[in-house]
Amino acid sequence: MPEPSPRTSEPVHTPASAPPDPALDMLKAMSLDQKLGQMLIAGFQGTHPGEDARKLIQEHNVGGVILMPRNVQTATQLLAALNALKAMNPPDSPALFLAVDEEGGRVSRLPPEFVSLPPALAMSHHPEPEHAYNTGVMLARLLFAFGYNMNFAPVLDIHSNPLNPVIGDRAIGTDERVVSSLGVQVMLGMQSGAIISVPKHFPGHGDTSSDSHVSLPVLAHGLERLLEVEIPPFEAAIRSGADAIMVAHILFPEIDPERAASLSATFVTGLLRQSLGFDGVVITDDLTMNAITQVHTIADAAVLAVEAGVDIVLVCHGYDNQIEVLDALKLAVNSGRLEESRIDESVYRVLKLKMKYALEDTEIDHIDTDALNADTRAHIESVLKR
Repeated sequence: MPEPSPRTSEPVHTPASAPPDPALDMLKAMSLDQKLGQMLIAGFQGTHPGEDARKLIQEHNVGGVILMPRNVQTATQLLAALNALKAMNPPDSPALFLAVDEEGGRVSRLPPEFVSLPPALAMSHHPEPEHAYNTGVMLARLLFAFGYNMNFAPVLDIHSNPLNPVIGDRAIGTDERVVSSLGVQVMLGMQSGAIISVPKHFPGHGDTSSDSHVSLPVLAHGLERLLEVEIPPFEAAIRSGADAIMVAHILFPEIDPERAASLSATFVTGLLRQSLGFDGVVITDDLTMNAITQVHTIADAAVLAVEAGVDIVLVCHGYDNQIEVLDALKLAVNSGRLEESRIDESVYRVLKLKMKYALEDTEIDHIDTDALNADTRAHIESVLKR
């Protein structure tokens, strides 16, 4: 009988299977149109979402909706509007981002029956981290009660220019250390209440002398100044787990002489992602603001933003504008200007964020306005007593 042949090879080891990734699985099943829809947060007209909103959600796969003052009349009406948006979203689609600018003070989107929180600058008069955290918690309670899940706040700009026509008391303070400390606590407080906090306006809108709603602000600051003054609050937010950041329409000619920060790869990819290490969702400020429309078509601006590394473009006004943005992004992919892999990067981040917060399009039956107002008053009084 012949001797058995000697064993000359190592045992074959079957590699362990990769852990499940529901966001990646969902991404792989999406069409290009569905992907592009997730990269848009859109506004609508009126106090109840109509046919334009329905088409955006059901036919164009829009990933989120922002509510503006024009959409808010009463608590009952607002709750009905948010419930209607959820009902419009197809059951097999990712849940909607339902976003708002609720900062307290003069930028409040709460219905008139509600007590508003003081402006952010009031925090600097009582700069205890606990108060800032509880402010974030209270903001989250107010928004979550209506069914919102995303808030474009806190403002992390430094109140360094008293003549600034748009920031002012929306900023937490005049010192980057105070803004960093308290701003992070507001963000964490909102996150604890299941609201996605979106700090803004990167890399810093506090020293501008013009309003980007009206024209394109230009600042002569170089990178050294930004890293010393404007950037630290955003860096602190990133270190503390920021999920998303809003980028401003501001031109810094010393850093990028051609593109506003929101459309600039130097700012979005180079500074925010590579230098600061942010891998969350990047959102533009509203592309229908004059800072953009006086310089670019909205179609060009949307493509430039995505080329720069932005994940979501915000288009608050005009159904035609919103469709133009989606068409421009699709054309850019089909023409080869944008690789579909670039789209996939952003949509994966969006889906991961939605899954992290377990977003659902669940309708809400009732809001206890009296209880929420009582809690808001108690929070304000607890701060004033300090």
